[in-house]
Amino acid sequence: MGIALTGIGAIIGILTTAFSEAMTAFVERTGISLNITDVGWAPLATITWGSPYTLYFLLVMVILNIVMLTLKKTNTLDVDIFNIWHLAIVGLFAIFCGANLFTATLLVIFIGVLKIWNSDLMKPTFNDLLNAPANNPMTTTHMNYLMNPIIMFFDKIFDKVFPWLDKYDFDAAKLNSKIGFWGSKFAIGIYLGVFVGLLAGQSPTKIFTLAFTAAVCLELFSLIGSWFIAAVEPLSQGITDFANKRLKGRVINIGLDWPFIAGRAEIWAAANVLAPIMLLEAIFLPGNKILPLGGIIAMGVTPALLVVTRGKLIRMIVIGAIELPLFLWSGTLIAPFVTQTAKSVGAFPSGLSESVMISHTTMEGPIEKFLGYLVGQMSEGQVTFILYTALALIAYLLIFVWYAYEMKKRNAEYAKTE
Repeated sequence: MGIALTGIGAIIGILTTAFSEAMTAFVERTGISLNITDVGWAPLATITWGSPYTLYFLLVMVILNIVMLTLKKTNTLDVDIFNIWHLAIVGLFAIFCGANLFTATLLVIFIGVLKIWNSDLMKPTFNDLLNAPANNPMTTTHMNYLMNPIIMFFDKIFDKVFPWLDKYDFDAAKLNSKIGFWGSKFAIGIYLGVFVGLLAGQSPTKIFTLAFTAAVCLELFSLIGSWFIAAVEPLSQGITDFANKRLKGRVINIGLDWPFIAGRAEIWAAANVLAPIMLLEAIFLPGNKILPLGGIIAMGVTPALLVVTRGKLIRMIVIGAIELPLFLWSGTLIAPFVTQTAKSVGAFPSGLSESVMISHTTMEGPIEKFLGYLVGQMSEGQVTFILYTALALIAYLLIFVWYAYEMKKRNAEYAKTE
């Protein structure tokens, strides 16, 4: 973990230092102020794990999972311990916005129950996508899949209005093989650096230096990110062993991190196409203040698109482009919280000015961040926010209930096929 923290800090320092001059010139030339630095997911995980409340929320979720298993309200044992930070940051943000610990805990439990139920709902689809037998134990409780209900809403619109587009769908594996290097993280970094350098009016030498630096950093982000997961693996394995001894042979699913499905080419093909779309949306989207850098490879977006559409690439790209503004607005919303917390726990990236705010473009759970904000504001006693919060929570629950109904129908079809 120490190696990962040190490495990610060094890469962020290189990336942000390289882009600072270009971004200053970009603002001067265009008048567009994207003054929040996207540092990617790893620093936010560091910040969140730096809070003792994260361990508290982890304990709450472990107890909740055990209770749900005991009462047979789920068949999933969540061992994705590291990614509790995605849920914990919602509770922490609610507290930052004014909620007390009790209220924030209720919000975390509410979202946590839906997150665990969702892992059961998705299980047959994962079997289908992996071409795995029914006894395959792998599923996931990852927060990015809580976007499924919104994605399914748009997917149903596709079914009704644009079903003819499916006949033009194409094979993602073939697309990736044709694109090859030009769709890699390194190449996307090159495009990003060239694009920002041109907008900033830099010289060819500076543009190519910026492009190469961005390319190297994006390549290293994914490599170093895997070290965080490996660091928490012994804890996850210990919890698995403990549960297996006490569940008396009951067959359960194992809630893993999302990359067990990363072999599907559609995830990467969609991410490659969505990267330039997100960059353009960030520039022109009203209310957005964050420039995609560390999060431009949209791994907080594409896995959920894969599950709902079952690999229909055109749908993944179109629906992904529609939902990206939610992530950009969410990243903008939480930036003051992320920045202040990073400074308080000593995790603010070196090389950045103290006046700069930091956040993450494609952080999982954008809708949940808005709920955290509303719950925090509601706790101040304002009647307007109490009403908004109640309506938002009801709407959030209702669309999940509808989504669960649709997934149960899908799962019944899978059962018939078997």
